Parts: sequence; structure tokens; C-alpha cells
Amino acid sequence: MDVFMQSSYDYYLPEELIAQSPKDQRDQSRLMVNHLEGGMEHRVFSDVLEYLNPGDVLVLNQSKVIPARLLGEKQGTGAKCEALLLKRLDADRWEALVRPGNKIRPGHVLQFGEELTAEVLDKTETGGRILRLIAKNEIYSVLDRVGQMPLPPYIKKKDNDPARYQTVYAKEPGSAAAPTAGLHFTPELLEKIRQKGVGVEKVTLHVGLGTFRPVATEDIREHHMHSEHFILTPDAAERINRAKQAGGRVIAVGTTSIRVLESAADESGILHGTEGDTAIFIYPGYRWKVVDGMVTNFHLPKSTLIMLVSAFMGRERTLSAYETAVKERYRFFSYGDAMLIL
Repeated sequence: MDVFMQSSYDYYLPEELIAQSPKDQRDQSRLMVNHLEGGMEHRVFSDVLEYLNPGDVLVLNQSKVIPARLLGEKQGTGAKCEALLLKRLDADRWEALVRPGNKIRPGHVLQFGEELTAEVLDKTETGGRILRLIAKNEIYSVLDRVGQMPLPPYIKKKDNDPARYQTVYAKEPGSAAAPTAGLHFTPELLEKIRQKGVGVEKVTLHVGLGTFRPVATEDIREHHMHSEHFILTPDAAERINRAKQAGGRVIAVGTTSIRVLESAADESGILHGTEGDTAIFIYPGYRWKVVDGMVTNFHLPKSTLIMLVSAFMGRERTLSAYETAVKERYRFFSYGDAMLIL
């Protein structure tokens, strides 16, 4: 199969393997361990500790999911509408997806409860809208009251605890979806990892359309990623550089952490403190600069995320691992099980 064709990343997934709720204990999900030199093991997520060595660095995305789904009505007509906030552009302007898209135009005003109004300013190239949010109080406190957690559409179960769609180390508000590989960590497991002599570093990438937008072109090289905002502090960059130079491995938790690290590295693999937007799209043929290993969940067929994993482990081996995961009844997607690749 051609590694540049979208259809080369399809696989069969029975619907009942799409996890509808998280495990009772975060670190008791299953863990498929794929060794780059060959071999596979089936473990429990808390066993990840055994595969990390003193001197390694674990890199986590500390972005926090905001209640980005807004249900309201159009002023003047009372027609029902919905907005999904994707990206904060400045103090009051946001990029968003809206429904019904063909009926919400620049100049319209949307009302979300008593505390939040949105003026539609413009359309985006990807079919979204630029909204000016007018809130009666600090925006994130208002969103906490009027917004809903934007669970993916394949999660039909509505009574999940919203806190479980948030990592235990989430700190910087701004994501429209969770960096789900991190959902498996508990404070106790992270403390054990630190006690073993493994560095734990935080980066920020606010998950938006770039992460979950489907690939619409058959030739994946023609797909344009939507940019997402990220931060790697100079101090974190320096500590990761030192660990790598001393022989430690850089193990990224989730595709979002991976994209921060690979975006902030120069051609020689040295990280630099950076804040900006990245539209990096990693697929087979990519030359890796920083990442030596990854923790990741099982991703949707034909998504940019499975393409990224394939760039690291190889397309055929990735799809073979997914085939095994189906056979072994692993749980898939946001609330599902995890894979460690080292």
C-alpha cells in the first residue's frame, strides 16, 4: 500500500470496542507495549513505570479542556444554535465551529444564556466562524457555568464525570478536546515515576481542529493541518536537552506533546523555548528530531494521529498492532486503552 494514501490507514473496528466511559481507576487501563526492536507485551497501564529508566524524560501536555460547547439561540429569531470554541485568538475573539453553519452569518448575534453573547465577525477558510465573545464576567468562569464539556461524537454515554475528561495535571485552559494519552496517569503514578529518577516536564498545546479534523484528501500530502497554539518554556527546553545529551530518552505522552517537541526543535534536534502556532503534520517519511518513545491511545481510522504513530513505528507494524488490539478486545479512542512505543 502507498504510505501517502489516506485509505492506507483504514482498519476494521467493531463499534462495541469504542470506549464509552473511562476505567474506574485511571491507571488500570490496558497497555500494549510495542518494542521498536521487535516484540509486543500486554500489560496494565501502571506497569509503564517498569519501562522508564532513570535519566529519561516524560513530557506531558498540561492544556486544560474548557467547556467549549455552547448551546443557545440567534438573537431576533430565537432559532436554536450551537458553537464549539476551537481557539482563542485574542482577548475576546475566538475561532469556532457553528451549527447550523449555513444559517449563521457575519453580523448575526448568538445568545448563550444570560451571561454570554457572541457576535459573528467573519467566516474562516475551513468553514468555521470568528466570534467576538461578550461575557459579563471573566470568560473562563462564564464558560464553566454556561458551556458543556465537548465530548467526541462517538461517546454516546452522557453521564460521564466531566473531570474524567481532564488529565490530573491539566493547568492551562484552552483545549476543545482532551490530550487523551494523559488520562491514564494518576498523581501517585507520576510521583513513583519521579522517584525512579525520571524527569517529568510539562508543555502546552491547546487541542483544536488540527488534532481532530479528518483528512479530506486521498493523497495525505495535500492535507493542510489547522494550526494550534503551543508553549515550550526555555527552562523545560533546557532540561529536556540536558537529559537527552546525557543519554536519556525523551518519551512524549500523546501526539500533542510530540507535535510541540518536534515543532520547537532545530534541525540538529536541539529544543528552543518557543511560543507560537504549529501546523506540523507528521506522517511516514518524517525525520524525527527529539522524540525517542511515546505513550498514545488507539486512534480513529485514517486520522492524522494514526499517521503520526505510523511515522514512528512504521505503517504496516502500526496496523498490525491495531489488528492485534481488536483481536485482544482493547478499548479504543478517548476513554480507551493505551500503547507504549519504545
